[in-house]
Amino acid sequence: MSNMMRESQTMAQTKDENLSYMSDMALELAHMAEDSGLATLAYLFRMAALEASTANSELNVPDDLPSQVTSH
Repeated sequence: MSNMMRESQTMAQTKDENLSYMSDMALELAHMAEDSGLATLAYLFRMAALEASTANSELNVPDDLPSQVTSH
């Protein structure tokens, strides 16, 4: 059983590293696009970087959040 837990931890760590790498690469591409005067493309790469950097934290958001809101 501990082997499976180790594998899932390794997979989660690999996913974190991949998302971090994607975020870094997208920011680098955004800088290159900006230097080339491609503001729209730079914006899209910045959005991709933001998406990658927040993808992991979004998985931890509870699905029942809207049901906690009460109307008066």
